Amino acid sequence: MTTQPPDAAAPPLVTTLTVGGMTCAACVNRVEKKLGRLGGVTATVNLATGRAHVSHPRAVSVDDLVATVEAAGYTAEPPAPAPEPDPERAQDAEREPDPAPDEGARPPAERLRLPLTALLSLPVLVLSMVPGWQFRDWQWLCFALAAPVAVWGAGPFHLRALRGLRHGAATMDTLVSLGVVASFSWSAYALFLGGAGAPGMTMPFSLLPAAGDGTAHLYLEAAVGVPLFVLAGRRMEARARRGTGSALRALAELAAKDVAVRVDGTERLIPVSRLRVGDLFLVRPGERVATDGTVTEGSSALDLSLITGESRPVEVGPGTDVVGGAVNSGGLLEIRAGAVGADTQLARITRLVEDAQTGKTRAQRLADAVAGVFVPAVLAVSVTVLGFWLGAGADPQAAVTAAVAVLVVACPCALGLATPTALLAATGRGAQLGILVSGPQALEQLRRIDTVVLDKTGTLTTGRMSVTAVTPRTGGLDAAEVLRLAAGVEQGSEHPLARAVVAHAERHGSPGGDGQLLPRVTEFTATPGYGVRGTVDGHRVTVARPGDTGALPGPLPAAVHAAETAGHTAVLITVDGTPEAVLAVGDTLRPDGYRAVDHLRRLGLRPVLATGDREATARAVAGHLVITEVHAQAGPQDKAALVATMQEQGSRVAVVGDGVNDAAALALADLGIAMGSGTDAAIGAADVTLVREDLQAIADAVRLARRTLGTIRTNLVWAFGYNLVTVPLAAVGLLNPMLAAAAMSASSLLVVGNSLRLRAWKPGPGGAKRPVSRSRNSPRNSPRNKTGWESV
Repeated sequence: MTTQPPDAAAPPLVTTLTVGGMTCAACVNRVEKKLGRLGGVTATVNLATGRAHVSHPRAVSVDDLVATVEAAGYTAEPPAPAPEPDPERAQDAEREPDPAPDEGARPPAERLRLPLTALLSLPVLVLSMVPGWQFRDWQWLCFALAAPVAVWGAGPFHLRALRGLRHGAATMDTLVSLGVVASFSWSAYALFLGGAGAPGMTMPFSLLPAAGDGTAHLYLEAAVGVPLFVLAGRRMEARARRGTGSALRALAELAAKDVAVRVDGTERLIPVSRLRVGDLFLVRPGERVATDGTVTEGSSALDLSLITGESRPVEVGPGTDVVGGAVNSGGLLEIRAGAVGADTQLARITRLVEDAQTGKTRAQRLADAVAGVFVPAVLAVSVTVLGFWLGAGADPQAAVTAAVAVLVVACPCALGLATPTALLAATGRGAQLGILVSGPQALEQLRRIDTVVLDKTGTLTTGRMSVTAVTPRTGGLDAAEVLRLAAGVEQGSEHPLARAVVAHAERHGSPGGDGQLLPRVTEFTATPGYGVRGTVDGHRVTVARPGDTGALPGPLPAAVHAAETAGHTAVLITVDGTPEAVLAVGDTLRPDGYRAVDHLRRLGLRPVLATGDREATARAVAGHLVITEVHAQAGPQDKAALVATMQEQGSRVAVVGDGVNDAAALALADLGIAMGSGTDAAIGAADVTLVREDLQAIADAVRLARRTLGTIRTNLVWAFGYNLVTVPLAAVGLLNPMLAAAAMSASSLLVVGNSLRLRAWKPGPGGAKRPVSRSRNSPRNSPRNKTGWESV
């Protein structure tokens, strides 16, 4: 019998390391393999962000992870420890977003490397390419200028290549370093021993390698052109990659730095890091809301466009929940803090976007696996080409030219950047539009789904429900008392229906003997998809959907029928086992509901309504939205079973919901989509969260996923196709090493540039697969639809 350690069943830890020194997909593959050799460790490394997302058991420490990365020849920094709550240093604890690789604070020598390399290289390139400008002993001037470029300008490539060699690894830097060394060494041989140093020597320029004429040719233009083009390419690439992450930095910049708090009637300005839950703080016109909370005094309009993508200001007043980062466009607001630090919605959005950017598509994992053997294969091809040309009796300089061109032109950089840059741009753009995607797997599922199961309350409707009628039992408790007892129980629930009952009781009830409006509830239990029960003032109270209406006394069955005919939700209140009243609770369809469902159909998706409401209410909502497939009175298990049945029939199902009763179906579905206004359970079980209060965001998310994966496929096709074409051209001597360097840099820039197009992507009605026929009685042709469906 084996005794497991106490933490054997403990969930793994997740650590994010900042990894330095990676330059291509081969580096990514090497770091992932090294970390993966530790017991129980899995790692996903992102070249574009320079971060490793590592899942590891508690027995493997962060120091072990750092040591493993450093043993692979790279640098690694563990996450910074959480700062102590020191009021004096609170402002210093504010961290700025990490700069992109090769950007930000660099030593002066690194900032000067590219301009000085360009200054020294340009005369060499011009003299080598324009024979008419080649004066007496021009070659010796070029050699003097090229020497510091080949040694110092290409220094980072040489150092990383040597570091990789010590660890038995070959990367893109190995290829560049060997190309520069080979070009410069051959040129030095030609000058000192091959006759190219003779006064008056001139060298014609050709885009293709030239045959020998008895004098060894110089390749100084390749010796300086390779590091120049690669350095310039990587600088532009880093800036472009930084651009793909601009949306994430914009989110980080939304956080307020200082906040005006009100304590005992006096106002003080403190760092936002010192704000605590329950504190009262002020937001003046033009200022940002410091953190999530509830308005206690004042009214205004908040601009949420940078957080949720909402283009219209949102009116707020006492009792309204607000989100940190929103801009106050109107009057003075006093807000009670409800969440601070990492618990705020803005912090959760930022974490979701960061996590999404660490993942990889299946195609990218294949590309990384190829990149792991790509560089050694290129080295083997280069040596083979050199040996073949020399063995075939070709001129030695032609053989060297072909071998150097093979080294230089190969580019696993583009392979490594194909997915990360697209994900950076797409997830950032999605966050701007109020669409948060958990990772590339969710994007792949978004592209593949064909069925969308929609919840009703809080999803197709606004969730802002109100009690429209109270029908008590004849001879029973009066309406005010029944409502008071029901609200006492419902105050323990977060369901929109519960909030409607509580709000109605507060508006129309009367204070109790202890001065409080609502009585205290004990023994509270909630059954998702059914209702709630608890003990209030000694009475056992149940608030739930009605069952068999034939068993209800007096006017209650008629009240249930009237509510459902009007498209409202009927709620039965039972006190001590006796049905006492029926509440009719009305909700409002989202104004964009019909258009959103229509867009889903245009994208080739089948909309399905699944709700816990009764058949009549569900049919009323479905009729307004022209949804033909309806599943009513569906509890959490029923929704999960519905999803499983559809999957067994071959459908790829997405579930859209916002409540606890949707969590099981969201987790079981091929793709879970949660409304951002929903419960934490629903959001936690979902793959996509819609922060924007707009149902059309579902269709926008599908379109964004299709565009992103299309971009990734284009990037990978280019990255693979580039090498398939250029390496053979270089091997047969049809590619000049200098042009090979330019082409290699251009390939990475094209991949990054293609990904950057996602930053400007705009939602639209594109992507239609088939027209949707409309009858003359459809809501779009109905006069009533011009003003929207008011209540359902």
